[in-house]
Formats: sequence, C-alpha cells, structure tokens
Amino acid sequence: MRVIAIKTLKDYWEEFPKAKQALLSWYEEAEAAQWNNPNELKEQYRNASVITQKRTIFNIHGNAYRLIVDIEFRLKIVFIVWFGTHKQYDSINAKNVKYVKTNKK
Repeated sequence: MRVIAIKTLKDYWEEFPKAKQALLSWYEEAEAAQWNNPNELKEQYRNASVITQKRTIFNIHGNAYRLIVDIEFRLKIVFIVWFGTHKQYDSINAKNVKYVKTNKK
C-alpha cells in the first residue's frame, strides 16, 4: 500500500511524541501490506474498526491513540485522515471527520 503522506504522520508524532514508534511501525506495516478489501485488512489488524467500505480506525500505542484512514483498495492507497488521543477521538464523528491541512512551519 502507498501511505499518503508520511509528512502528516511526522506532524502527528511531533505533537504526540509518545506515539512516534507506534506510528512508524504502523506505517512500515501498511506500506508492506497488499490489502484488497477490508476483510484482508482485518486478518492483519483484528482490532481495527472498519466503519465504512473505505474508512478504518486503527488503535495505536496500546489504544492510547486512534488513527483514522481512508483506503482505496483498488488503487492500493491509504490516506491519513485524523490522529489523536482516545479522549479526542471520543469527541469527533469518525465517519465524517475530514483531513485538515495545517500550515505548520
């Protein structure tokens, strides 16, 4: 799979340094994966929550954090949508949250 984009993950682990190693591990595993559908993804990540045909939530760093992605299985692309603490996740609508690009320097 091609993860879009590593820069987004870097921004997240700068904000949440405790999640850095877990995000790097997830990134390497996702890049090596060849998921064709949500069922194949669930074989590798049993704790992932597939909430729509494209949207999936991963538990990161012992479920302290949540990572929301959109996956285009046919194109083999994973788009990073949102990352935050479990508490922050509880205050959003995971189905409708959209990626918001920030102008961090």
